[in-house]
Amino acid sequence: MNKMQKALHELSEMDELAARSTPLHALHPAAKLITTIAYILVTLSFNKYDLSGLVPMVLWPVLLFQISDTDVRSCFYKLRIVLPLVMAVGLFNPFFDREIILRVGSVGVSGGVVSMITLMLKGLFCLMASFLLMATTKIDNLCAALRSMHFPSMLTSLLLLTYRYVGVMTEELAVMTEAYHLRAPGQKGIHISAWGSFLGQLLLRSMDRAQELYSSMRLRGYHQHFHFAANRPFNGRDALYAACCILFFLLLRFISISQLLGGLFVR
Repeated sequence: MNKMQKALHELSEMDELAARSTPLHALHPAAKLITTIAYILVTLSFNKYDLSGLVPMVLWPVLLFQISDTDVRSCFYKLRIVLPLVMAVGLFNPFFDREIILRVGSVGVSGGVVSMITLMLKGLFCLMASFLLMATTKIDNLCAALRSMHFPSMLTSLLLLTYRYVGVMTEELAVMTEAYHLRAPGQKGIHISAWGSFLGQLLLRSMDRAQELYSSMRLRGYHQHFHFAANRPFNGRDALYAACCILFFLLLRFISISQLLGGLFVR
């Protein structure tokens, strides 16, 4: 199995995760979308030096991983390409902010180190929340929820097509890569001299495949906008879930759990 085939397998695994039956999967997509957006906004609102206040925000995704029966290792494995980029956001902070703001024993910790760790945790928590949304909600149901919230139909269609047909391009890329390796056995990767023709062929094949897909969509009644199957009605349980989650986020934002626990232990 080459890299492209592995990528296709991972895409199908995400669809399988979203199709399972758990209490979190059964919630209305709009409730999960609203709580995810609220979680990201609250997480990003923390001050860059407020590390102790930010850490308890991990409780929500950890709890949802348990409720949805989703493996945390699967999350980090599927985000392995994005995680290094997120972790690299604050790497240079320690060089610019060298003022000591706290001490751990006899070791002084600068503001740059604290802000670096805070930025990394913010990115990690936001990625975990986004992964949970996609792992517990089918893309069709999510797009239907967006349309019910009056999200622009063009952007909704673009989101659905991008998610659905990135696999089609990956499949074409897998076929071309396999054909190249059959003609150049033993060679790792694609030689730089073949990059131009390879990308050109990929573009032409993608355009042909896109035209075939568009013709199929038109034959099935597509006219610029998708007509999504309606989700079940937004009921009281969904509203209660969203309200409780947002209230929990606000409590974590304005009440320092770390200081409360520290005070209890000191007493």
